[in-house]
Amino acid sequence: MSTFVLVHGAWHGGWVWQRVAPLLRAAGHEVHTPTLTGVSDRAHVLHPQVGLGTHVQDVVALIEAHDARDVVLVGHSYAGQVVTGVADRIGERLAGRVHLDAFVGEDGEAAIDLLPATVAGHYRESVAGPGFGWLIPVRSLSVLGVTEQADLDWLTPRLTPHPWLTYTEPLRLTGKGEQVPAAFVECTDWMRVFTPQAERAAARGWPVHEIATGHEAMVTAPGELAELLLAVAAA
Repeated sequence: MSTFVLVHGAWHGGWVWQRVAPLLRAAGHEVHTPTLTGVSDRAHVLHPQVGLGTHVQDVVALIEAHDARDVVLVGHSYAGQVVTGVADRIGERLAGRVHLDAFVGEDGEAAIDLLPATVAGHYRESVAGPGFGWLIPVRSLSVLGVTEQADLDWLTPRLTPHPWLTYTEPLRLTGKGEQVPAAFVECTDWMRVFTPQAERAAARGWPVHEIATGHEAMVTAPGELAELLLAVAAA
């Protein structure tokens, strides 16, 4: 059986996997859903120096503390940067990684550089204004493809601002992570911000899968996502 480590994207917390984790556990797998430093239930430790390196260390420390091996590491959205950094640090502990509608960064690239120019511009404007220069305010869930009122009611009160440094700090990679098998999952029923990342993954020879749902697949299509993650792990 595999150990899944599911890493949430910006503004979220480990709780966002509540509809997926039980399905993976029911199939006999161990599942961890950490919350990254400075957001959600760890918002009380937020400060301006929380960056990408902080979040990479969060996940490395969790995997090492559990002495987990044959880990399937899943990163949603922003956390594509995180899982890339983790794979470079402790690739020997990973069986594979999955970028779920997520960044596919290279050495020296920051998340903000990987967004389409118009979206990156919106981020910079919101950080400079209501984000006080160091926070990314929560994005509209409707923009992310969440339409059901029950999902909006569940997500909205739980989202918190995200530290800007995580988007401006570049990846520093040695190339070690390239040994770790990778797959990409694109969510296709929204504005598809991550299509260029799916194309980048395909160019690297990664399997690219699609789910016909919005960006928040773990909320809006948990069963389909769990089946796909199980299939990727089995492969």
